[in-house]
Amino acid sequence: MKTTRDCLIFLGQLAFTLLVAAFLIVPAVLSMLAGITSNYFLGVKSGLTLQWVLQVWELYHDTIFRSFLIAFSTLAVTLAVGIPAAYALHLRNDRVSRAVEEIITLPLAIPGLAIALALLLTYGGFSDFRRSWLFILVGHAIFTLPFMVRSVMAVFAAIDVKTLDEGAASLGASPWRRFCDVIVPNARPGILAGSLMVVTLSLGEFNLTWMLHTPLTKTLPVGLADSYASMRLEVASAYTLVFFIMIIPLLTAMQVFAGYRGAASGPKR
Repeated sequence: MKTTRDCLIFLGQLAFTLLVAAFLIVPAVLSMLAGITSNYFLGVKSGLTLQWVLQVWELYHDTIFRSFLIAFSTLAVTLAVGIPAAYALHLRNDRVSRAVEEIITLPLAIPGLAIALALLLTYGGFSDFRRSWLFILVGHAIFTLPFMVRSVMAVFAAIDVKTLDEGAASLGASPWRRFCDVIVPNARPGILAGSLMVVTLSLGEFNLTWMLHTPLTKTLPVGLADSYASMRLEVASAYTLVFFIMIIPLLTAMQVFAGYRGAASGPKR
């Protein structure tokens, strides 16, 4: 039975949580509200309008589609590379594998600008590649790969992958069948969590993208910075509104999907 002290502690924790949430959410709400007001300096009393949103769509709609293209392409690359890499590193589990793991996670400790500069110095001479969105894709894949690898390895550490693999092999399953039918289904929670992080980071990545982009390969965050630097405050705020409208439903859907699939599928043996 809860005591008065427990109730007071709960109410205090709830109040603190609400204050922190308000501290984080209120500025974003005010910024988005400025994007639909006729004049920011007069506030809502100047009237509401969608002209700034329409102007953002007219000027920057290509950055929205390009950002999603890069984000899901980055996800495809990290899935194709990260899952087998995590599986191999977990099975080997020696000094060599730990050294490789540290190399893979090294981009987390290096600023995005430094990664971008290294890519420019290495591949900047390939002009067609440099001007393509694929150049940004490479940077995003390098930056987000550690999150996929670590998420999948965390799941492998919680289950007896080696026994499952050996059991499937004893039944005559080929390495490819064992990987697709046993390893991947059991790694699904880590894959879903890693996918959420990869897409989120790719869509919001600015520092690395700012160094790698060209005027024809801007993404959402770069376009947002450009609008803040060169447009009216209402246009920049409208861009923030568009950014949230595009991002929040996607992330919510991915989290719901991840929770549903994680609850519906236990370890498969």
